[in-house]
Amino acid sequence: MIQQQTIYLPQYRRGFHLITHVIEQELNELPATGILNLLLQHTSAALTLNENADPDVRHDLENFTNKLIPENHPVYTHILEGPDDMPAHIKSSLFGANLSIPITNHQLNLGTWQGIYLCEFRNRGGSRRIIATIYS
Repeated sequence: MIQQQTIYLPQYRRGFHLITHVIEQELNELPATGILNLLLQHTSAALTLNENADPDVRHDLENFTNKLIPENHPVYTHILEGPDDMPAHIKSSLFGANLSIPITNHQLNLGTWQGIYLCEFRNRGGSRRIIATIYS
């Protein structure tokens, strides 16, 4: 059986945001076993799994990706939408817009310290949409 729904996220400021609780709240009852696939329908943000306890991890990820992929780099030609746009597209491609998470005993089967992050790479990215598909 396949279930699908759209999850609408509010606007987040630029950075890495734990959204595990939002995803869990928005999902209908999970099956005993299955797979949850999440697709973020945007090209300047991403989804990733990472540390869910220490907020320093989110801060460090933000600082490192900004240093690795800076704004206003002279090689960028896609600059009409602002200095944060092209770096956001590069970061989105590197992190990815898709996650697959196993479902076990009606729960997301994440590791002890894993959480789902929305990686917002734009200064004003706006609200975001995630297509959640459950395969059971």
